[in-house]
Amino acid sequence: MTRALKPTTARRSRSSAAPNGTAPDSAAPYGTAAGSGAPGGGAPRQWALRHRWFLAVLALGAVLRVLAMLGYRPALWFPDSYTYIVTVFKPRPDLVRPAGYSMLLKLLEPLHAFGAVTAVQHLLGLATGILIYRAARRAPRWAATLATVPVLLDAYQIELEHLLVSDTLFMFLVVAAVALCATRRTATIAAIGLLLAGATLTRTVGQPLIVVLAAWFALRHRLSPPDGPLGMADGPIGPATRIRQAIRFRPAAVLLAAALVPIVAYGAWFYVTYQRVGLVGANGVFLYARTMSFADCARMDPPPDLKVLCDPRPPERRPPSQEYIWAKDAPLVLRPGITFSKENDDLAARFAMLAISTQPLDYAASVLEELARSFTWDRPIYPDAEIYGYYQFPATAPGPPGRYPAQVGAEYAKLYEQGAIGTEIVEPFAGWLRAYQSMVRLPGPVLLGILLVPPVAAIARRRHGRRLVAGPAWLVPWSVAVVLLITPAAAAEFDYRYVLPAVPLACLAAAQSLGRGLPRQSGGDSRAKEFGDDIPPNVQL
Repeated sequence: MTRALKPTTARRSRSSAAPNGTAPDSAAPYGTAAGSGAPGGGAPRQWALRHRWFLAVLALGAVLRVLAMLGYRPALWFPDSYTYIVTVFKPRPDLVRPAGYSMLLKLLEPLHAFGAVTAVQHLLGLATGILIYRAARRAPRWAATLATVPVLLDAYQIELEHLLVSDTLFMFLVVAAVALCATRRTATIAAIGLLLAGATLTRTVGQPLIVVLAAWFALRHRLSPPDGPLGMADGPIGPATRIRQAIRFRPAAVLLAAALVPIVAYGAWFYVTYQRVGLVGANGVFLYARTMSFADCARMDPPPDLKVLCDPRPPERRPPSQEYIWAKDAPLVLRPGITFSKENDDLAARFAMLAISTQPLDYAASVLEELARSFTWDRPIYPDAEIYGYYQFPATAPGPPGRYPAQVGAEYAKLYEQGAIGTEIVEPFAGWLRAYQSMVRLPGPVLLGILLVPPVAAIARRRHGRRLVAGPAWLVPWSVAVVLLITPAAAAEFDYRYVLPAVPLACLAAAQSLGRGLPRQSGGDSRAKEFGDDIPPNVQL
């Protein structure tokens, strides 16, 4: 292998001073001290100078979060907030939302301060920006810095971190998992699985992400043709080839095993509590509400037991999907028992599947319509003024919760805080943030443009004959971002806060697509790089 390694080393030496603005440390291979973005052996002042633009963005993001802490004390409330707090004091799975965020609240309960919760969430937001910059280390520094701007400086991102909801924790867990995907170490791959499990138990939209990342680890070796025989050539397959083929799928198996253990354990807890299979008991209800934007019972011809869920109004005159879950006069709410009972959820799921199978094109058009809301310029009010208002820094303190479950949660929140709850608005800090929010956000068309950068860059590179050994680095964050945008539109409904966790991943993908990928190599060196540290000592390449 000595002869195969020499040309590669020379190429790396010549590329250390990249003419395109990519710094030597950011262009270095994954896992090296130079490529880590850390100070390493250089002086801290030199390191800070190299990364000064990112540090400036990070510092500004920290200042904005301090303003949020000063202007809105101790936190902002959302209807879901109270449900999470009930689970802290009544440790049982919730029928609508998994308990991952409640576990974080439980860990912080000894502090008896919702201000501590929002402080942790703001730190997670800053940490997400650091992870994005670190993961984009092979890109030019200007691109890596720009990739962090939305998550660090977007006013709606900062407001979301100040809300007592699960989205910030979910975003951090997903970004952390994606940031580790360059690894070939078994322990790190297991950590990715655990992070995805934590994300899934925080928001169930994390479930398809496990499939996405497992597929990446299983198939990344197929994304470009190998140089030389890697056991995939024509002819008889020997024992060594079978071992190598099995090794290729071991990372995916490790990830799945690590992810499934905590998820199955939570599912067992859910089953013991409700005698129902799953992580939540509301999937059918939410899908039913989703289909009510187009479902036509005249075309569906549902059986008598499903007809009770029909709405005689034409789709264009119907309320937003969420009203079919929470409105007092909704067909499901009027049925006996709680809305999310097994009987109601099964009935709703049957109705939804009948609607989708009868009107597949209407369903597809409805999903596209919801998805398109992610890319509007002017951020219109949706799904209603109340929900929309929760995502704005308010000028007046919000009133007490109106729904009975939230009122129960408010009593538990007083126990958590060991005092009165609410939001104190302190000027001028709050006013500064409101003014900032009116000016600084990521418009939808810009997000769409960011999503288009990686495939366009890939097409341009392919036309010039440049390929990557283990697949493009941007493919994982880009795929995860797309899944995070599509899944709510397909299974529930569009909500502005569902878009924000996808933004840093889309930005990371765009930055990585502008960086220099791993060059194709020849002979034994490429095969060693293909398998990394997973080659058994008795296998000859």
